[in-house]
Amino acid sequence: MNKVLVLDFGSQYTQLIARKIRELGIYSEIFPFDTSISKIQRERPSALVLSGGPQSVYEKGAPLASREIFELGIPVLGICYGLQLTAYLLGGEVKPSSKREYGFASLHIQDRRGLLSGVKDKEQVWMSHGDRLENVPPGFCITGRTSNTKAAVVENAERRICGVQFHPEVIHTKEGKKILGNFLFRLAGLRPDWNMSSFIERKAAEIRRLVGKEKVICGLSGGVDSLVASLIIHKAVGRRLTCIFVDNGFLRKGQYDDLMAKFRKKLSLNVDSVDAADEFIDALGGVTSPERKRKIIGGLFIRIFEREARKIGGVKYLAQGTIYPDVIESNPVKGPSSTIKSHHNVGGLPKDLKFKLVEPLKELFKDEVRALGLELSVDKDFIYQHPFPGPGLAVRIVGEVNRESLDILRDADEIVIEETRKSGVYHKLWQAFAVLLPVKSVGVMGDQRTYQRVVVIRLVQSVDGMTANWFPATPELLASISTRIVNEVKGVNRVVYDITTKPPGTIEWE
Repeated sequence: MNKVLVLDFGSQYTQLIARKIRELGIYSEIFPFDTSISKIQRERPSALVLSGGPQSVYEKGAPLASREIFELGIPVLGICYGLQLTAYLLGGEVKPSSKREYGFASLHIQDRRGLLSGVKDKEQVWMSHGDRLENVPPGFCITGRTSNTKAAVVENAERRICGVQFHPEVIHTKEGKKILGNFLFRLAGLRPDWNMSSFIERKAAEIRRLVGKEKVICGLSGGVDSLVASLIIHKAVGRRLTCIFVDNGFLRKGQYDDLMAKFRKKLSLNVDSVDAADEFIDALGGVTSPERKRKIIGGLFIRIFEREARKIGGVKYLAQGTIYPDVIESNPVKGPSSTIKSHHNVGGLPKDLKFKLVEPLKELFKDEVRALGLELSVDKDFIYQHPFPGPGLAVRIVGEVNRESLDILRDADEIVIEETRKSGVYHKLWQAFAVLLPVKSVGVMGDQRTYQRVVVIRLVQSVDGMTANWFPATPELLASISTRIVNEVKGVNRVVYDITTKPPGTIEWE
């Protein structure tokens, strides 16, 4: 199978590069910019892409790759900072630009024989840079320019090294996907071989080799990721898989009974159920830190899995529905960035874990997991349900978690889901949920003063959860949600609407 490595220099769009390459039928992975040459060689990539980044190549401490990446004999595409780095390392000259270029620009094509084959002249591209390539390296020629950037596209056809100053991965670059396709198929000579059918067979075979004749347990959360992971593992090892569904006390109203029926009757999985609500709620007593919550919950899940594994006997492997965004957010590959938040099945794992991990989906984005679920014949209604965090409602209660807050939030959350479904917008959204704040506000109900809790409504649109836009809900929808919550949920007298994008915010509040 072909593989493209994306070396990450800190761009906010790095995940988009990997996604767009996969959409073109080529498997891609993101690696840190300082990945060693020996590691890159072991990965046996068919091509490399150097991402953008916020720094200047000539600054002290700027992230730099080894010049040896250009001696591997494989095609290389530099994007924005990646272009400037390519030029800098190969003998070109990069300088601060007198006119910075942010936003839309018109691309004037000089040569269509390579990267720009079939691209329209004067087509819109998206720029975001303050430096410019003043002199191209030896052996390179300029094949595209804009009014402010004379070297917007440069290519060395003989060495199959090229670069673009703009961002072909974002939707604002009209023919960005075509440009990426030209790199992959014309310059690198690859053929698309990445699809969900081939992934299932490859991954099942990989799991069989890994697990052998041993037993596996898989934690079901009630979401798409863990279910799809369990179905792939079941395909690989059959009845040697036992799924464990834990009621941690942080599920939605009625979710536990509904899901148990689906798992056992519709999907014929071997599922053990565990009622551990009191354990989880008590463990979070007095805890207000979001990171502490996630790590406590993740650690307690593991202890329960260990306990259940002892009852089964002979279990050596624990399977999880970890997906690529979980890995990226918990262990970011960017040099200058920090952990965004620890996902309970990544950052919450104890150091003394007694299992070997099986994570069949950790290479996939959310939309790829959904496509995989459809290949595995999971009902569309389940596949296209909104993502629900592993720690559940515990990370939608800002501050301390207790039974009273959980009851309030469950009732408010149910109203949000009911009203978005009733209005017909549920399937237009990535997520719709309520958040309970640790503050009270003054209100008036029945001519009496009240001092009660505040609920936040969060409706967002996204493709993969890595970025998100708040949903421009109609006043009618917001009014119906608000009216029902303050009338039907005891202890709430105020409802507010979150209009924050990701970034700078995250989708969940904790």
